[in-house]
Amino acid sequence: MRAISGVCPVLETPFHEDGSVDDEGFVRIVDHMVAAGVRNVMFPGFASEFHKLSDSERSRLTTILLKRTADVKGFVAVISIPDHATTLAVARAKEAVASGARALNVLPPHFLGPSRGAVREHLLAVLRAVAPTPVVLQYAPSQTGTALDADTIAEIARLAPNLVQVKVESTPPGALITALSATVPPLESLVGSAGVQLPDALRRGAVGVEPGCSFVELYLEVWRLWQDGQQDDATCLHQRMLPYLSYWMQSSELIIAAEKEISRKRGIIDSSHCRAPAHELDPEERAMIDRFLSEFAEFLSIPAPVRSPRRHE
Repeated sequence: MRAISGVCPVLETPFHEDGSVDDEGFVRIVDHMVAAGVRNVMFPGFASEFHKLSDSERSRLTTILLKRTADVKGFVAVISIPDHATTLAVARAKEAVASGARALNVLPPHFLGPSRGAVREHLLAVLRAVAPTPVVLQYAPSQTGTALDADTIAEIARLAPNLVQVKVESTPPGALITALSATVPPLESLVGSAGVQLPDALRRGAVGVEPGCSFVELYLEVWRLWQDGQQDDATCLHQRMLPYLSYWMQSSELIIAAEKEISRKRGIIDSSHCRAPAHELDPEERAMIDRFLSEFAEFLSIPAPVRSPRRHE
């Protein structure tokens, strides 16, 4: 089984200026991903501000995503299960699969420092509840403090074979990607953290990258070049992106704010509002975004947004 391959952006959540969720803006984000050629997306992740969404908002947006992409050939909407309580995580996972999710992403529980054994049992409960649906384990120690190693993850995969991939967001990710490929069973890796270490991850065998969604075209081009055997060109393009990515990735709230401002400036969403507490972009950070859009205009120009006549979710 494989859940994800290639570029799998994590969808942002657009808000109106008053802080309410912009459902129509979310539809436009989904449609933009499809039009760009993306065939995997993940929601809701850190980039989606999942921790700032109510249960009903999260469910509603998940339903919109699944319905909007149900008829797109080859499209996989990966629904993330970041719930801390095992009972809630199992219920959410089963609900997502019943609603049409073809793959899941599971974030290990991390509030108040659960033991490694408790994390293991949580993951097994979710995996077994949705088998044989393929599942990606999101390993983000910087954001969560969770400490897992390749052997522990492989043991979980042996007990629950629908754990098929790991989203690696350790710093740096390369060593874990290599170690996972050598486990029994071998586990495929996806690299997160905005793809800051994407070329190294690809050399080590990563099968996908999960960045944000505001400039997904750049990641698609890096991926295309790499798969076409033009690794030097792919690396050069990535190196041009790196000064921006490395600055924005200094904090999760910073890159969320930057990406939403990029989406707004590109006309994909109407507002770059982030729910508080959030990072407030200063003038130099806004100027950096303008430089970024200017430098990569050949990849990021888009036509005026089209309001689709398709059904309302």
